[in-house]
Amino acid sequence: MAATVDPDRSTWDVIVLGGAAAGENAAQYASQFSGLSSVMVENSLLGGECSYWACMPSKALLRPVEVVDAAAHLPGLSARLEATEVLARRDRVINQLDDGSQISWALSTGIDVVRGYGRLAGERTVVVVHPDGSATTLTADHAVVIDTGSRPAVPDVPGLRAALPWTSRDVTTMREVPRRVLIQGGGVVACEAATWLRGLGASEVSIVYRDDRLLARQEPFAGTLVGQALLDSGVQVYPRRNLTLVKRADPRDTGHGRIHGGEVSVTLDDGTIMVADEVVVATGRIPNTEDIGLDTVGLHPGGYLRVDDHQCVQQMNGSWLYAIGDVCGRALLTHMGKYQARIAGEVIAARAQGSAELPSSAVGHVGLPQVVFTNPEVGSAGMTERQARDAGLDVEVVEYDLAALAGTYVMRADYRGLAKLVVDRTDDVVVGATFVGAGIAELVHSATTAIVGRVPVSTLWHVVPSYPTASEIWLRLLETLRSKRRRGDER
Repeated sequence: MAATVDPDRSTWDVIVLGGAAAGENAAQYASQFSGLSSVMVENSLLGGECSYWACMPSKALLRPVEVVDAAAHLPGLSARLEATEVLARRDRVINQLDDGSQISWALSTGIDVVRGYGRLAGERTVVVVHPDGSATTLTADHAVVIDTGSRPAVPDVPGLRAALPWTSRDVTTMREVPRRVLIQGGGVVACEAATWLRGLGASEVSIVYRDDRLLARQEPFAGTLVGQALLDSGVQVYPRRNLTLVKRADPRDTGHGRIHGGEVSVTLDDGTIMVADEVVVATGRIPNTEDIGLDTVGLHPGGYLRVDDHQCVQQMNGSWLYAIGDVCGRALLTHMGKYQARIAGEVIAARAQGSAELPSSAVGHVGLPQVVFTNPEVGSAGMTERQARDAGLDVEVVEYDLAALAGTYVMRADYRGLAKLVVDRTDDVVVGATFVGAGIAELVHSATTAIVGRVPVSTLWHVVPSYPTASEIWLRLLETLRSKRRRGDER
């Protein structure tokens, strides 16, 4: 058995199919905190997408760009970015794509690891095909947790797949910065990639997307402010456009992070022809559920796995199969997947001990914090105004210019940003918050606390922010809300 366990062992209390960040949490909560034995089955790198191809490398690329930009807007400071050194630091952040430290952590925590591709083979049963072609059958006494993640979606545009475009994995682990880049998509990955590509020296960066605005799932002003900043940095933005044809001279697979052949010609639906050295596809993700044996337990392969608030997979007999992270589709965010894993681990332990009191992930999903690390940053929690109204809430909203704060003025005299609260008037609690501006990422947790804790607005008034900091925005928002209420404003 290609594993870091006794080769004769085949039974554990909990089997985690997939060893990404969420899977690690599920195994940890089973073995370290609850006394159950656990094993992770992983075919690639332990730690998964976030550790090596998403969250960690992208932030390692974005942070230097942010620092250089901040220095450029402060008199008396100057900073220069060396792309080669930034890429080298990125490689250190992702441990040179080596998961040795992750393996060591798992073993030190009491988690076993089996290398290979795992598939369900009936109730509480997983068959693992190892790198050498041999196979092993593993059995779980209590539960199997699915954490097989997702992969980038590549649209069915004529010539696109044959052109071997970059996906998020390529652009986060790029070995060199392409001179001309066309990005398809207008979401988080597209906007962040455009930010670091331009910041690291790409001379021509273009974003082509089908929506009316960037970051379409956020409050409208978020996409507007980020879009303007991208335009100011030299990025070209093409809204309401689709790719209709892609051609590439000499396409060849040169490995992740390397340019895949000759120049690429892209035709848009309005007839515009664009030429780039690389095309980056950032149009969403697909759950990895087609080939994990779902049919052996009565489920249809492919698509997201529907779960309840205990993260238990629905539409099947028993309460032994759980899904966490991207595969359940509740929130494709690493921190939310890890939260789901903690809940699943506690539920599995409670059921193993015969407890009728089971933890629920319902409350945590109300907060749904997210940060888009563009320049400016976008931080949000809870619902947008539109989502709140669609949910039938009696909505009250308030906005405030972040640039009007003393704390943000100290950051940079030309600060640009905006903040918004969405309030449920009936219960007088915040149900949504969005902040756009430099250095606002840490504001998101206070918003998440207010939303998940359902802290009354009357109580938030007494939560005093430090001066001069960006968190003073809470005071200004609440003051503005009070003034609106006194005037009797309806909006």
